[in-house]
Amino acid sequence: MLIDTHFHLEKKYYGNIDRIISDARDNDVGILIMSGCDKGGIIEGLEYLNEYNNLYMTVGFHPEEVDNIDEIDLEWLENIIKNNKKIVGIGEIGLDYYYTKDNKDRQIALFKRQLNLAEKLNMPVVIHSRDAFMDTYNLLREFKGKGIIHCFTSNIENAKRYLTLGFKLGIGGVVTFKNSNLKDVVKEISLNDIVLETDSPYLSPEPFRGEVNGPKNVSIIAKRVAEIKGVSFDEIARITSKNACDLFDFDR
Repeated sequence: MLIDTHFHLEKKYYGNIDRIISDARDNDVGILIMSGCDKGGIIEGLEYLNEYNNLYMTVGFHPEEVDNIDEIDLEWLENIIKNNKKIVGIGEIGLDYYYTKDNKDRQIALFKRQLNLAEKLNMPVVIHSRDAFMDTYNLLREFKGKGIIHCFTSNIENAKRYLTLGFKLGIGGVVTFKNSNLKDVVKEISLNDIVLETDSPYLSPEPFRGEVNGPKNVSIIAKRVAEIKGVSFDEIARITSKNACDLFDFDR
């Protein structure tokens, strides 16, 4: 069984939600963890949790939402987490300086608030970090918890820094790209430090790059990781799924 630890499930991305779930099941993706990272996505995602037994959710406010979030929203987020056992983590949260650093201080403040919430509720976190490694790393050094570095695509030095903090690396479709150096990182680190994700509808793996991604494609990512590590597909499925199950308490 495979686990997609991070994808987005909203009608604006897909024409048929039932097909997305059934296609994943047909490709041996037994557990799906969708990410709700803004108010609209969270509200819509909560509806799907009641419809699909194998669907779970992480919730949090993406750094791009920083100007839309206030204290009431954070209280709302906490109440949602406390009242739904199928919410298994807080994320994706973090820092994103790719488009602008003008709101850097507000991003950091929002990130800290959500890290503190994760500590308070004893929840794992899913971290988004883009062009913000040092600030992300320094904040996580103070965090007393565990989690995933979502969509990791950096170098081996940064990988080791995150791993030293006890985080898992989320490996997705980028590992299949011909021009990506992610394969070199995957080759060097332990399988015990990896979880698989698609980040659907984004980052479709080869040979479907540029198309709408779906959680069924986690099997393609697993196959590529197996090739890089020189082990069987079944071994990748077993270890990465165990890593995810150890991180997320699905029976919470």
